[in-house]
Amino acid sequence: MKVRFLGTAAGGGAPQWNCGCAVCDRARTAGVSRTQDCLAVSGDGSAWYLVNASPDLRTQLLASPELRPPPGTRDTPIRGVLFTSAELDHTLGLLSLRETGGIDVYATAWVHHALKHAFPVEAALAGYTEVREHRVRGGEPFELAGGLRVVPTVLSDKRPRYAKRMKPGEWVCAYRFESAAGVFVYAPGLSRWSAEFGKAIAGADVVALDGTFLTEDEMGPARPASGMGHLAIRDVLPLLAAEPGPRYLFTHLNNTNPLVLPGAPELAELAAVNAAVAADGHLLEL
Repeated sequence: MKVRFLGTAAGGGAPQWNCGCAVCDRARTAGVSRTQDCLAVSGDGSAWYLVNASPDLRTQLLASPELRPPPGTRDTPIRGVLFTSAELDHTLGLLSLRETGGIDVYATAWVHHALKHAFPVEAALAGYTEVREHRVRGGEPFELAGGLRVVPTVLSDKRPRYAKRMKPGEWVCAYRFESAAGVFVYAPGLSRWSAEFGKAIAGADVVALDGTFLTEDEMGPARPASGMGHLAIRDVLPLLAAEPGPRYLFTHLNNTNPLVLPGAPELAELAAVNAAVAADGHLLEL
């Protein structure tokens, strides 16, 4: 199994274009840049699937050798897209795939409904290419080309702001990817460490976790991390110590998170529990 971290920042990227916080200022000075959350995974190195489609998708695809078209063709190794949520920073890039000959889109029924009505990106894409809808449900495995077995786990019913009038349901999920080579779990929207999530990571080789905020009050007391659907990293670290099997990587970092910066002293806290921060472009091979 191969996993390419295309982008590792939360919405807006890091540094964020309109933010002058201390982390963004230091990132600009140091030339540090993280693009918005997106992943590519393959079971055989040939058929690739995106997990989320960020607004930075074109730049991310151009920087990834595995995702380039074969010479002399207008083809792509990308076979589909899996959505962990319907958030704008996870879905806007879908429109960048309009020139493909067809695309399989995997998401919960709630996410598909939002992307057809409240924010009709799927409907818009269907005017350019064939969109093949696949509905996923928590706990129900499905197969992908290249020898991948995928098991979704529902994480929360957090809706995007644009869909706040829609019904609660399976809005945010994690994906467990299984192949003959190993197990990888992707959970960029983890709001709480449930028993179901504990089962989802059992026996995994690598788990990519929600790294949006380092602390619960990073955005101030009026905007706690938990109120925005994210479990702060420092609240997760004791849980990782109790589940020492997998290698843990944090992704989806907010621009205010000091772990955006390489060499941040807080990285030592992660290393103590066999964890680290994922980097844009990092290729993981199991």
